[in-house]
Amino acid sequence: MEGALGVRFRVFVGEQQVPMEEELDEVDATATHAIVLQGGQVVATGRVFYRDEDSAARIGRMAVDMEYRRQGIGGRLLQFLEDEATAQGVTTYILNAQVYVKDFYAAHGYTERGEEFLEADIVHILMRKEAAGPN
Repeated sequence: MEGALGVRFRVFVGEQQVPMEEELDEVDATATHAIVLQGGQVVATGRVFYRDEDSAARIGRMAVDMEYRRQGIGGRLLQFLEDEATAQGVTTYILNAQVYVKDFYAAHGYTERGEEFLEADIVHILMRKEAAGPN
């Protein structure tokens, strides 16, 4: 958890100026967190959690350290979180994407839903994906 928070603080608090008190929330205690290790260092993280009112897995806090971006790490991390949700019987994934990376999520099968909104003074859009059915 310490490594995951380190990446989140570097990316969200350091790079994007998100206030630390907005970065930490009560979901951290119950979410499933994933990390990516490179040379023994945590370089990426994300989490997935479930709320009954969503009837979907909510993926969030996806962050990759700057020097490790555009190497496929984010895509593999996203797939891992989706697989984790699927293993729990969830077939719908939702997330709040920062608008500047919405194309990344679209390339992984997510579609935009609703209007853009501000979260931590950063423009986001709700995105959704349905799991592929059995082949």
